[in-house]
Amino acid sequence: MATTGMQLLGLVLSIIGWVGGFLVCTLPMWRVTAFIGNNIVTAQITWEGLWMNCIWQSTGEIQCKVYDSLLALPSDMKAARGLTVFALLICTLALTLGVLGIKCTECVGLPSLKARLARVSGVLFVIAGFLILIPVCWTAHSIIRDFYDPYVAAPHKRELGPALYLGWGGSALLLIGGSLLYAGSNPPGIPSSPTFSSGESSPRRAGGAAQVKGYV
Repeated sequence: MATTGMQLLGLVLSIIGWVGGFLVCTLPMWRVTAFIGNNIVTAQITWEGLWMNCIWQSTGEIQCKVYDSLLALPSDMKAARGLTVFALLICTLALTLGVLGIKCTECVGLPSLKARLARVSGVLFVIAGFLILIPVCWTAHSIIRDFYDPYVAAPHKRELGPALYLGWGGSALLLIGGSLLYAGSNPPGIPSSPTFSSGESSPRRAGGAAQVKGYV
C-alpha cells in the first residue's frame, strides 16, 4: 500500500508539473519591462515570451503579436522553444506509461512489466523536468546579466517574468514526482528497503555446535 501511495503521489505531482510546463511554454511572460529610475514610461508594460510579445496599456488594453520569423529569433530563444516542446512531448509519453504501470490500474496484467513501465515513466518525468529547468535558468541568467550591465541601455533591460517562476516550480514538481514514481515501482520480489534477517546465521551456529559436541 505504501508503494502504491508513493506511485500515485508521484504521478499527481508530475501531472501538475506537466501543466505548469505547458503554461511556461505558452505564456508570453518570460521577460517583463524593467522600471529603472524615472526615465521609463509607466503607461505600458511589455511582456516577452517564446512565441509572442504583448504590450499592456494603462487603460487595460492588451495587444499581442506573434513573432514574424523563426530564423530571426535569438539562438537562446530557439533553444528554449525546442527544449520546452520536447519536454512536453516526453511528459505525454511518461504520463501514458505511468497510467499503464501504476499498481492501481489493470491495463497491464504482468506485475513485472507494470513495474518496468512505471519506472521508465518516472525517469522520463525527471528528464522532462531538467529539460524545462535548463532554458528557464539560462533565460534568468541572461536577464540578470543584462540588468546589471552598465553598457545595456535602460529601455532594453528586462526583469524576471512570472513564467520563469512557474517554470522553476513545474520543473521541481516533475523532478520530485518522477523520483517518487521510480522509487515506488519496485519489481515483484524486490523490497523497497533492505531487510536483514538472522536466518542465514542459524545453520552456521548449528553446525558449530555440532562440531563442538563431536570433539567432546
